[in-house]
Amino acid sequence: MSVPGRRDRDAEGRARNARPRDELGRPLPHGAEGVERVPDDFVLPPVEALAEAQRFFDAGRPFHAHEVLEGSWKAAPAQERELWKGLAQLGVGLTHAERGNRAGAARLLRRGASRISDYADAPPYGIAVASLVAWAQALADEVEGSTAAEPVSRRPRLTSA
Repeated sequence: MSVPGRRDRDAEGRARNARPRDELGRPLPHGAEGVERVPDDFVLPPVEALAEAQRFFDAGRPFHAHEVLEGSWKAAPAQERELWKGLAQLGVGLTHAERGNRAGAARLLRRGASRISDYADAPPYGIAVASLVAWAQALADEVEGSTAAEPVSRRPRLTSA
C-alpha cells in the first residue's frame, strides 16, 4: 500500500511505481483501472521477444513493446546488447511521439537507429534492421517538423518475416 507523497518500494526497498498505467505507460492514480503491465523481470528468447514486442507495437502499445525489448537487452550476450538497446529505444521514441514529446521522440528514434545500424550487414533473428533504421529516421523527421499533437499511426515492423 502506498502513502500519498511517498514512493512505492519493492520488498528490497527499491523504488517501484506500483500505480496502474495507461496504454502509453503513463502512471494513473492509485485505484484506477490500467492496462496489464510487463513484469520488470520479463525475459523471452529473442525470436519470442520480437514477436511479443511486435504484438504490442501493432496494438498501439509501444511502451510495453519497449519493456519487452528492454528485458532482452539486459539478458543479451555482450555482442547483441547494443542491438537490443537500440530496439528498446525505438519503442521509447515511438512512445514519446505518441505522448506528444516531439523533441524526446526524435532524439530517441535517432539514437536507436544509430545503435541498430551496426547490425545491418548481418541482422540476427530476421530483424529488419535496414527498414527499421529508415522508419526511425523518417519518423524522427516527421515528429520534429510537426506541430500537431496527433498520435503517430505508423508502426515499425521488427522482422522481415
